[in-house]
Amino acid sequence: MQDQNKIWDVAIIGSGPSGLTAAIYTTRGAASTVILAGEVWGGQLMLTTTVDNFPGFPEGIQGPELMEKMKAQAERFRAKFIPQSVTSIDISTRPFKVSTNSSVLSTRSVIIATGAQTTWLDAPGVKELIGKGISSCAPCDAPFFRDKKVAVVGGGDSAMEEASVLTKYASEVTIIHRRDAFRASAAMQEKVTSNPKIKILWNSEVVEAVGDQKLEKLVINNNKTGETMDFPIDGLFVAIGHKPNSDIFKDIIKTDEKGFITAYEGDKHCGTSVEGIFVAGDVMDKDYKQAITSAGMGCIAAMETLKWLEEK
Repeated sequence: MQDQNKIWDVAIIGSGPSGLTAAIYTTRGAASTVILAGEVWGGQLMLTTTVDNFPGFPEGIQGPELMEKMKAQAERFRAKFIPQSVTSIDISTRPFKVSTNSSVLSTRSVIIATGAQTTWLDAPGVKELIGKGISSCAPCDAPFFRDKKVAVVGGGDSAMEEASVLTKYASEVTIIHRRDAFRASAAMQEKVTSNPKIKILWNSEVVEAVGDQKLEKLVINNNKTGETMDFPIDGLFVAIGHKPNSDIFKDIIKTDEKGFITAYEGDKHCGTSVEGIFVAGDVMDKDYKQAITSAGMGCIAAMETLKWLEEK
């Protein structure tokens, strides 16, 4: 493979907003940079339709188009883009050895920007209607449901927050929860139960999402009574969790109990438990999960990486 024997200054693993932003900064900082983008590149924005909350696009922009622009900008500054997935990192040697299915690259530093995957409902029709009425991000998509009826699936703090955001736009919000009590904090539960726009369906599970070009209704089963009903709805927000894409790093880099990489190393915002390895984006971010915050973290990780390279 071309560049097989080259020692890169920075290897960026991942190609969403955090990884591509990091590449823009490292290359402009005169560090040779390779982006190991994965066979499926671009992150969750590749599954998104109109993005209205990314600065600089007053008319909005399609998610895949935004990622193409970020990729082109990184490549403009001579980042090397390789559409392969990383299988392992060898930290026992310096420079690090980063392996894919077909190559091994040497790099002085690494930025992990592998993101996180939404945990979607395992019900017929759900995945087919993602971006067509089904979403996992109310701060991103709530404005598209102004004066419409929407539902949120989940029972934790994330679901409560999604429902609260949606009440600013939707005419009615229904929380669908499979149990008879929420696991969310008391403060978040109070916020939801005191809001007249929010209704709750207890002991209920979505068994099918129905719609042709867009979501039209849900089929909901009551797991106590066994009754099934059709539930006409304009939008469904899934808030049952995210899984960080950190499995290949878990034996070498410290993560929390959910698999999010723990960012720490002295006073560095994006350092990790391994010196010379930095992290950015949703693989470390449990709270915000926005394209713009991921891009900001990519900038921070890149600048900290450049400083570390200069010092070392």
